[in-house]
Amino acid sequence: MEDFVVIQAERIAGDLLLEQVKTSYQIIGKGITNQVCVVETESRKVVVRMNDKDTFPSFIKEKWCIEQAAAVGVPGPEVLSIGIVDETAYMIQAFIEGDNGLGSTVPKSDVWRKLGEYAKLIHSIQVKGYGGNLIDPVHGDFQSPSHAGSDGSWQGYVQYNINSLTEHDRLIELGVITQMESQRVRKLFENLKSEPFRFGLNHGDISLKNTIVNQANQVILLDWNAEVSVVPHATVAQLMHYQILGLEESASVEEFKAFMDGYGISEKDLSETRHLLLLRAFDNLRWAIDRSPDLIEPYAAFAKQVIDMIMD
Repeated sequence: MEDFVVIQAERIAGDLLLEQVKTSYQIIGKGITNQVCVVETESRKVVVRMNDKDTFPSFIKEKWCIEQAAAVGVPGPEVLSIGIVDETAYMIQAFIEGDNGLGSTVPKSDVWRKLGEYAKLIHSIQVKGYGGNLIDPVHGDFQSPSHAGSDGSWQGYVQYNINSLTEHDRLIELGVITQMESQRVRKLFENLKSEPFRFGLNHGDISLKNTIVNQANQVILLDWNAEVSVVPHATVAQLMHYQILGLEESASVEEFKAFMDGYGISEKDLSETRHLLLLRAFDNLRWAIDRSPDLIEPYAAFAKQVIDMIMD
């Protein structure tokens, strides 16, 4: 299977570079959703990211995000080409020499501080709408798909989760919340619905593993999973999510503070962020209950951790 992936990457890159391939190899463990290969010819070295053809809109979105971010001062990889070959969607990027942020000799807090600066710049990019689907790259218009109980808007998203807090809620049965806690959560979500949030572009996966630190110690941001949501809360909530899960790429207390310093926000402004984290935890769990039963147990455990953190 690995050989097939590398051969496919060579073919895709060869059609662009029009040179004989010298070396190629698959990068294992760096791409969660995409297959990632490095292909080198006499004059060029590129990264080829591949996935099923149905994921092509995500490559359109990522190319758009990288270009918009570069325009406001956030360095990323140069996108050389995107397209579909047979049943495979692909993106070809220029290879960036350097160390992954997880293994760089630059102090991790320095990288996190820079990521805080980048997040603020990303949040300044002009966008419209709400959600993770880029439906109009010219105007930066994003959309969230509607589903039973929600029209896909931010207000609909919050209201769906309020309406789901019933006496017969599966979350009570699963031991995530008690009936009394359910009433408290309803009030928190009602407050979120009436809060005049600012909406902006979020990278979606800001972490050390999605950076390269080059020879000039410049931090380069990779691998977007972008959405338009409330800022800065959605980005900070993602960092808190990783901390709670104890992921390798999560920020330590000191590194989290460095990110906040880089962005220019105070940790005392985080009560709404925690409530947004709870909203997402509940919404993800409800999605698992409806669509992916194998994820119910880990999602319920995470939602319970967030509840315990907020209700303390």
